[in-house]
Amino acid sequence: MYRLFLFVVLVCISQLSFSQKKDKAKQKNADQTVMTNLQAHIGYLADDKLEGRRTGTNGEKLAMEYISNQFQQAGLQPKGTNNYYQSFEVNEGRQVDPSSHLVINNVDLKINTDYFPFPYSPDISMEALPSIALKESDMPWFIDLKEALEENKNNPHFDLEGFIKTKADEVKKKAASALFIYNTSSVDDKLTFNGKDRSQQLSIPVIYVTKNIASKFFKDADAPLDIHLKVKIIDKKRTGSNVIGYINNNASSTVIIGAHFDHLGFGEDGNSMLRTGEKMIHNGADDNASGTAALIELSKMIAAGCTDKKDKSMLNSNYLFIAFSGEELGLYGSKYFIENPTIDLKTTNYMINMDMVGRLNDSTHALTVGGYGTSPTWSLLYNSFSTSSKTNTISFKFDSSGTGPSDHTSFYRKDIPVLFFFTGLHSDYHKPSDDADRINYEGEFKIINHIYSLIYNLNKQNEKLVFTKTRESQATGSMRSMSVTMGIMPDYTFSGTGVRCDGVSEGRPAQKAGISTGDIILQIGDFSITSMDSYMQTLGKFKKGDKTIVKYQRGNETKQAEVQF
Repeated sequence: MYRLFLFVVLVCISQLSFSQKKDKAKQKNADQTVMTNLQAHIGYLADDKLEGRRTGTNGEKLAMEYISNQFQQAGLQPKGTNNYYQSFEVNEGRQVDPSSHLVINNVDLKINTDYFPFPYSPDISMEALPSIALKESDMPWFIDLKEALEENKNNPHFDLEGFIKTKADEVKKKAASALFIYNTSSVDDKLTFNGKDRSQQLSIPVIYVTKNIASKFFKDADAPLDIHLKVKIIDKKRTGSNVIGYINNNASSTVIIGAHFDHLGFGEDGNSMLRTGEKMIHNGADDNASGTAALIELSKMIAAGCTDKKDKSMLNSNYLFIAFSGEELGLYGSKYFIENPTIDLKTTNYMINMDMVGRLNDSTHALTVGGYGTSPTWSLLYNSFSTSSKTNTISFKFDSSGTGPSDHTSFYRKDIPVLFFFTGLHSDYHKPSDDADRINYEGEFKIINHIYSLIYNLNKQNEKLVFTKTRESQATGSMRSMSVTMGIMPDYTFSGTGVRCDGVSEGRPAQKAGISTGDIILQIGDFSITSMDSYMQTLGKFKKGDKTIVKYQRGNETKQAEVQF
């Protein structure tokens, strides 16, 4: 009898051991599948064929199709405005319409090679017979920049664009019909057509003529010029699209999980860190094919978790998965979604954002967790994680701010708790060398498991998170390179004149001057602010301790205040 009992016990132990080995083998195979998938996702998204996934290009379209197919395979419902897609418009500024032309003495000049109209010129067609020496009414007038440039060549605060606009106003008051600008000095004026200049339209066109053309036609100030001019300035726009999938568990709250999938293309938008001037594909494997791949795999894991018959915790939430485009241009996709949500945002419990999660350092294992201060739940949760053996291979670095240079910022501004996962900057950031072979796939796999564990634990608690405000952080890496800042987060999607404040940091110059979220900065010192470029160029002219006057618009009222950097 004893032998029979012992035999039964041994058989049970053997079966348990076999079952455990089988479960471990099954889990190992599942883990390997995720790793293989990550390599496939990043390998495709960061392939040269997609030409850097720049918003509004065919490369973006190929990425959209890939992501939506993956969402469909995971069983996600389409939750865009057109199946899985949610399209939005990117206003890049202004451009010269091809119908524009300038003919002088029967010579048809080439746009941008021989001349260009300034972007604040009104649409106009004219024929005229002016001469440079005569300042006649209803005729074009001419100004040589030589004197102004030579007088101010050592003046860092000289605003050439402001000088030109002032001259245009002056000659208009004297009945000029147009203003032609040229430069016979040896001082480089560095003037080009700046499509990002969103200055208010002037009442007469302002035309820049290159030195070669000026020397050919403007030498004899008394000679009449036969001019045929047409100026037409149009908006320069392109279309981007978010990709959105949904798991509907008919729960009372929804978890939003996001990552941007766009990158820099060939660096056309001026956001490349490559300084050689070469036109090269920026594949963006870490930024942010890594986050997109994590988004895809999390969608599959969560979809599978929702079908678990033993543990129904994952059914306590609905899940919205968003692959954002336009992030590199200034959070276009996430801002558009927030203003045009495809679910009721009031049901949102929290938002998780993954941006550059592919370079976990094998030595430090450091993972930055942003948004830590946006809900007291985060600290409670991570305190419990600190004793968990499942997460001891990751070293967490916490950042309390709910804002920063990625898409979680858009959700934070709607009072939604956020978490932002980021493995850090590296020497390949915004360079063509950010390729798939540099990704730490095992490290990214650990991060995905951690995020799934986080979502699972929150579902077990099944509570609505409390939102808390945090400090503001700077919006972009380029802002960090400036010697002074205003302490604002610019609204990159704003298409009007000036720079609109999307947020204002506590205790910084703008806040101390009384500038608030929603205000539009129009002028700093003597410099008109017409775009983000002019804003940053202007900040570069000041140093810490400098004081100046800032003009800004609040509603229909123009205000001014003194700021000290």
